[in-house]
Amino acid sequence: MAVTESQNPLLGENTCGSLLKKLQEIWDEVGESDEQRDKMLLQLEQECLDVYKRKVEQAAKSRAQLLQALSDAKLELSSLLSALGEKGFAGIPENTSGTIKEQLAAIAPVLEQLWQQKEERIKEFSDVQSQIQQICGEIAGNLNLNDVSPSVDESDLSLKKLDEYQSELQELQKEKSERLHKVLEFVSTVHDLCAVLGMDFFSTVTEVHPSLNDSTGVQSKSISNDTLARLAKTVLTLKEDKKQRLHKLQELASQLIDLWNLMDTHPEERRLFDHVTCNMSASVDEVTVPGALTLDLIEQAEVEVERLDQLKASRMKEIAFKKQAELEEIFAHAHIEIDPDVAREKIMALIDSGNIEPAELLADMDNQIAKAKEEALSRKDILDKVEKWMSACEEESWLEDYNRDENRYNASRGAHLNLKRAEKARILVNKIPALVDTLVAKTRAWEEDHGMSFTYDGVPLLAMLDEYAMLRHEREEEKRRMRDQKKHHEQRNTEQEAIFGSRPSPARPVSSSKAGGPRTNGGANGTPNRRLSLNAHQNGSRSTSKDGKRDNTRPVAPVNYVAISKEDAASHVSGTEPIPASP
Repeated sequence: MAVTESQNPLLGENTCGSLLKKLQEIWDEVGESDEQRDKMLLQLEQECLDVYKRKVEQAAKSRAQLLQALSDAKLELSSLLSALGEKGFAGIPENTSGTIKEQLAAIAPVLEQLWQQKEERIKEFSDVQSQIQQICGEIAGNLNLNDVSPSVDESDLSLKKLDEYQSELQELQKEKSERLHKVLEFVSTVHDLCAVLGMDFFSTVTEVHPSLNDSTGVQSKSISNDTLARLAKTVLTLKEDKKQRLHKLQELASQLIDLWNLMDTHPEERRLFDHVTCNMSASVDEVTVPGALTLDLIEQAEVEVERLDQLKASRMKEIAFKKQAELEEIFAHAHIEIDPDVAREKIMALIDSGNIEPAELLADMDNQIAKAKEEALSRKDILDKVEKWMSACEEESWLEDYNRDENRYNASRGAHLNLKRAEKARILVNKIPALVDTLVAKTRAWEEDHGMSFTYDGVPLLAMLDEYAMLRHEREEEKRRMRDQKKHHEQRNTEQEAIFGSRPSPARPVSSSKAGGPRTNGGANGTPNRRLSLNAHQNGSRSTSKDGKRDNTRPVAPVNYVAISKEDAASHVSGTEPIPASP
């Protein structure tokens, strides 16, 4: 034991060989048998093999685990790259040589970066999908969808897929903006319509959706299909209501104006209803003033119309006579002869009898006025030509007197004006035959269309034209006789000069106005007295003034049947260049 203990410090430097040698020495000292020694050596050898075997198994197991970890790492790397849509990664080692631990050490940081990138990508997908889900919920009108977080498909986190979601989000954001713009337009339209109609805007718009009132922000307003449809329906309803109210108000305004005109209502009283009559001819879109179509305003106009209707019944005679005066004025302008006294007596009898409603009587008179206007319009073309014919006849009469005046070329006051007028008168007189022919043709066509005679202040126009043509023919014959008489007189003077040898002093021609004596009917052209046969019975048939009285200043026949003094004619003439007229 002393030897063994003395060698203990050297045990740390012992090897298997030295220990075996030491064991043999001990065995020698102890006196172990060879059999026992072999047995113990076999035992030691077996124990060594077991230790080595255990160590090898442990090493093999550790290697297998490292290989599995390397395989898992590569598989995870491939999965991350596929999910992220990456074909490659800058940190992945291209060389697969080296120990297993070296390969694991090379892959580990790449996996860490890819995991971090995946988490960031999942967050991006979640944000985009959350916004898409929110907008879809707003469009669908189901805001409960926002309470559930969207699930992200981690198997496809590629940038392409993210771009698709972002494109979808942009389209939805654009659609949301357009819908919001429509909603705001509808709300603005509802506000304007409610202002015009005098309705409560807040209750009207919140009835469609509570989020549409002014207290909520723009982005918080509902943009769902249902909200848009209800807003469109509300606008359509309000517009139809506006159209109906405007039509009603315009009818009331028309009635007010008619009643005012019938009763000569004072302008001050009319101005009290300017807010009613101002939209008389306005279209629906032109009425934008707040309160212009309120129910109170329409009711106010209805009350006023009812009041004026009652007042109209009490002033029936005055109104009826006013319409009769209008009717007489139309006939007078159209030169249609009527008996106003009989018509007024008939109106009085109808009103006093009470057998006809005031409104019915006025409607009948309005119908008569309309028919009178229609008849006057059909006569207008012919009457215009009658006016031209009479004006031309007046100039013809003046020209006759002018040609009989032997002093017309003297340098007297106004002589140059008479020369101008004479030249214009000759041009106008030359157009009379064509004018008369046209007038006859149009009159006959009118009579064929209407099946009645065309009268001018009670006298048939064709009879007037026929008489004028006959008188014109007689006047031409008279002129021809005057020329023959003058020619015969000059021939006698020539014969006397040949007999007596000297020419007598010149004498005025027999055809002069002084030698001819006064005309039989005072006409300027010496027309015979038979014209009075057509016109004598109508001395009182002249144009009628607005108060129902006759205006005797209007001639009913061509004015060349009335003498005009030369002094009066010269005082109002006008013309062109002074050209000497032939006698």
